[in-house]
Amino acid sequence: MVKLHIKRGDESQFLYETILPTLMSELMLQLVRLFNGRLKVDRLCQEIELLSQHGVLLPGNMQGLTDEQISELKLRDEFEEVCVPSGGHVMNPDPMGRRNGRAPNDKMKDILKRTVSEAKTAISKNQVKAGVCLSEEMIRDALDKLRGAVTIVYPMNLPPYDPVRLEFEGNEELAGTQAGTLVLEEDSAQLWWAGKALARDKKLSDYLGRNEKTTIVAKLQRKGQGAPGREPVFSEEEQKKMMAYAYKKQEEFKKLDADSEDGYLNTGWTDPHSLKKQLAGVSNVSWRPS
Repeated sequence: MVKLHIKRGDESQFLYETILPTLMSELMLQLVRLFNGRLKVDRLCQEIELLSQHGVLLPGNMQGLTDEQISELKLRDEFEEVCVPSGGHVMNPDPMGRRNGRAPNDKMKDILKRTVSEAKTAISKNQVKAGVCLSEEMIRDALDKLRGAVTIVYPMNLPPYDPVRLEFEGNEELAGTQAGTLVLEEDSAQLWWAGKALARDKKLSDYLGRNEKTTIVAKLQRKGQGAPGREPVFSEEEQKKMMAYAYKKQEEFKKLDADSEDGYLNTGWTDPHSLKKQLAGVSNVSWRPS
């Protein structure tokens, strides 16, 4: 199996295993889906954390308004009494004014937090260091667990405009948002390796040869962005080891220089009694205990 270390810019994203005969068009589709899948899980984790802290999202015309303004305008949240967390709620107002402040109780909140933590671990960039390859099954599993946790806490579902529900239903609105700028399009993404974009009409073996145990670092980006920066010759870990080795050698040379400067003190010509010893014939006599 060929192992791909996928990066976006200089930042590691995930590891992926494939085989050399794979068409680049198919590989690109898989990589972009994994990349966007990680983004989706991450967006859900962020929103579910807010859901556990401040309850469901308010209608658009009530967001950012104070209680007095809502009362004065006679606005009403029709889902306030429907979309309630299991076991009741505790009040925790949203400082951003986006959510209704009716947070789940500690038991239900713990379910959401624990599931979010597991999902974050599954898609973490630390998986690259651990040598764990990402797969579509892992993305689906993370999404299923998040959906299950939200269903347990909110069995009556969430409002149709809540971002958590929209993400689960595939209706998320990302246009004009920062999150939307991160998503890659399947038909316009490019994979770069060794300073060149890999053509979709070729096979992976056309670039890597026949060695199935190859590991490469490749970079995903949008078409038209130009060539990404090349990978450094040495990894960060290798650079640290080289610097440590150089420092150790430098200290050894310093010690040798210091020893050589004082070394003359141990030579015979510096002994003030050397002439007397030579005349007495005892200059080369060594004394040892009997």
